[in-house]
Amino acid sequence: ARGKSTPSSSAKATKSSSSSSLATVERVDIEEDDADISQLLQLQPLIECYFVVNSPKTQEAMKSERFREFREFTHAHRKILNIFCQKKPSLMKRSMKSLLWHPKKILNFHNKHIHFLSEIRKQRQQYGHLPSLRVLVRRKRFFFEDSYHQIKDRSVQELKRPVTVKFYGEAGVDAGGLTREWFLLLSREIFNPGYCLFTPAADNANVFQPNPNSYVNPDHLDYFKFVGRFVGKAIYDQQLLDAYFTRSFYKHMLGMKPSLSDIESIDPAYYKSLKWISQNNIDGQGLCMTFTLEDTVFGKQVVYELKKDGKDIEVTDANKEEYLQLIAEKKLTKSIQGQIDAFLKGFREIIDPKLLSIFNEQELELLICGLPDIDVNDLKANTEYKGIPSSSQLIQWFWEVVDDMTQEEKANLVQFVTGTSKVPINGFKSLQGMNGTQRFQIHKASGKDRLPTAHTCFNQLDLPDYSSLKSMRKNILLAIREGAE
Repeated sequence: ARGKSTPSSSAKATKSSSSSSLATVERVDIEEDDADISQLLQLQPLIECYFVVNSPKTQEAMKSERFREFREFTHAHRKILNIFCQKKPSLMKRSMKSLLWHPKKILNFHNKHIHFLSEIRKQRQQYGHLPSLRVLVRRKRFFFEDSYHQIKDRSVQELKRPVTVKFYGEAGVDAGGLTREWFLLLSREIFNPGYCLFTPAADNANVFQPNPNSYVNPDHLDYFKFVGRFVGKAIYDQQLLDAYFTRSFYKHMLGMKPSLSDIESIDPAYYKSLKWISQNNIDGQGLCMTFTLEDTVFGKQVVYELKKDGKDIEVTDANKEEYLQLIAEKKLTKSIQGQIDAFLKGFREIIDPKLLSIFNEQELELLICGLPDIDVNDLKANTEYKGIPSSSQLIQWFWEVVDDMTQEEKANLVQFVTGTSKVPINGFKSLQGMNGTQRFQIHKASGKDRLPTAHTCFNQLDLPDYSSLKSMRKNILLAIREGAE
């Protein structure tokens, strides 16, 4: 056996080399703006060795305590890892594929989008040689119905073929333009109040949520399945839609559970009272609450029990967390469960939920609607300031940070403050809020060198003091990247 190495000794040697790569990277200040990317890229072979030895092999394993150090390391050095993946996307299929499973979703949208499209292209190659899916529709009165009947009975294999569209009575030949127009027009028509499928969010008339009363339309569940197929087909074909949904509905598309904060976009006043309950001791306050939820349906008062015998169970400070959880579940899921299930049935026929799971809810909006063209000068011209002059050093720094942002980061900022990346057709002067037109606002907040906060109902950014431009940049980018939770 002399001269031979055992598997265990070989693994130890690799582990030692990986530890060396870990130490090497930790000596590099990757947060510096002037980081030498070409020098950092020389570390790629060492980092790949570290991943081969230390990364989990499955998505489930990533969450275990065994890989805690790996999760912390990759999260701390996400910037350089994103650079590696951007320069060499194939790493996301090989040694660094575990980054796609990271619970903090540390890869940026650009890298995840590249990976997603490469997987979709592999699927499309199976159907590219088949005849196209022909859609013939009337442009005006029966546009939605025609589209519905053209799609509803198609097989999944047919729906994954390329689409060609013809508008009845028009001589145009579809070279791609008619297809794009069909996707755009239908993405607006699904929100036509005449179909009762969706209702605007309380804080933004351009963002929609399934209508809990859509059952007044006898075909509503079939329509929701059709809409799910349509949105899935748009993603599959890389067609952008003018269709913006609430954060909670995006979470349902991703198989995620909505949280209490998601109620804010549905009912801001009610959310405010729920938040007060969460943050205060309610014992002895005389609230007289039970595990029930009152609602008004077509003018009639309805009371729902949140759990068995809920009307007889008093809400106390000890059980209020369960109460709030059940309220969120009822408002955001159970009240529209049939609509959600029908939509997802159609949607998942086209899009594999496992493939989509690499995105968070903000990124899913960008995947469906595209990165908006953010005009910073227009945003600046239509921003109001409260408690802080526009000429202050803090505001000067803020706009310097925004000017230096990438297109993706600007979209994330608008999402963070307004709840959606959608920019009004007439620019930021037409930005919508809870009370109609409501401009982008920056309010002075207490504290120093901490994360900014936002109130999407009012398009309001609360900006604390910062000791330096670098501190402001770090905190703002962290806030918009991690979301508004």
